[in-house]
Amino acid sequence: MQWDPLSAFIRVHLRLANLGTVVTTNPTPRSRLPEWLRIRLPVTDTFFETRSLLADLKLHTVCESAKCPNHWECWGRGTATFMIAGDRCTRACGFCAVTTGKPLPLERDEPARVAEAARRMRLKHVVITAVARDDLPDGGAEHFRLTIEAVRAASPGIITEVLVPDFLDCDSSMETVLSAHPDIFNHNLETVRRLTSKVRFRATYDRSLRVLRKVKMWRGNAIYTKSGLMLGLGETEEELLTALGDLRRAGCDLLTLGQYLRPTLRHLPVVEFIPPSRFDEYRRIAERMGFSHVASGPMVRSSYHADEVHEPGARG
Repeated sequence: MQWDPLSAFIRVHLRLANLGTVVTTNPTPRSRLPEWLRIRLPVTDTFFETRSLLADLKLHTVCESAKCPNHWECWGRGTATFMIAGDRCTRACGFCAVTTGKPLPLERDEPARVAEAARRMRLKHVVITAVARDDLPDGGAEHFRLTIEAVRAASPGIITEVLVPDFLDCDSSMETVLSAHPDIFNHNLETVRRLTSKVRFRATYDRSLRVLRKVKMWRGNAIYTKSGLMLGLGETEEELLTALGDLRRAGCDLLTLGQYLRPTLRHLPVVEFIPPSRFDEYRRIAERMGFSHVASGPMVRSSYHADEVHEPGARG
């Protein structure tokens, strides 16, 4: 069998750290969050200006729809993650607060409205995501393309990052998105293999890896690929390191690791609150594995401070 240096790295680390036990505590919901997860409310006018602008243009954001705990901070910085193709998802994942239901038809002027918002906000880095649209033949890929192109036309030089669903591993849909030349292609693995069927509806662990592998194979160093996982759902450290190794073998460049927080009592409970020191250790391990950039911390989310990841032309 061919020697895999990444697998060897993981095995050595596990032996040195004597890992492999489930990192769980009490699976029942906790009444209070740890101190490191306390959220600061907005104190700047920019927050209210951002909220007003998004309402004026009738735009959805994952910040609100997914009940992201960072939206106070991000809107206060004048940034937001635009969620296109409506606010009703065709999937019902156990971790996600986005509404599940029959989606409405796509709004043809939405790409132009997103572009206008990015222009008014003077964004240098825009993140565009979408609900899963399994009801559409292309999964909403053409809508992604139109939105990227509209944003670029309104804000020349802007860095474009897309956070996409798996498009059911449809090559033509992925090629459609890539034809607009996004700078960063993000698709989240979300959790380890064992927990995928419990955490993610209709998605599969291997399909997500295939999506990332294909994009890197087709575009190489012309694009960054990115993925992220939520921690605290009951994964073991061994499972986490295996997932990180799988991502690296799929050519994933950028990584986010954050704490899962239960958005409502209908969603999966938190099994463990991971302390910041463990997130720091995971960041160091991931960097040694070869990820170009790792954002790891309790409050990190897929697009949290995404504009700090890289500068144009940073690729070798």
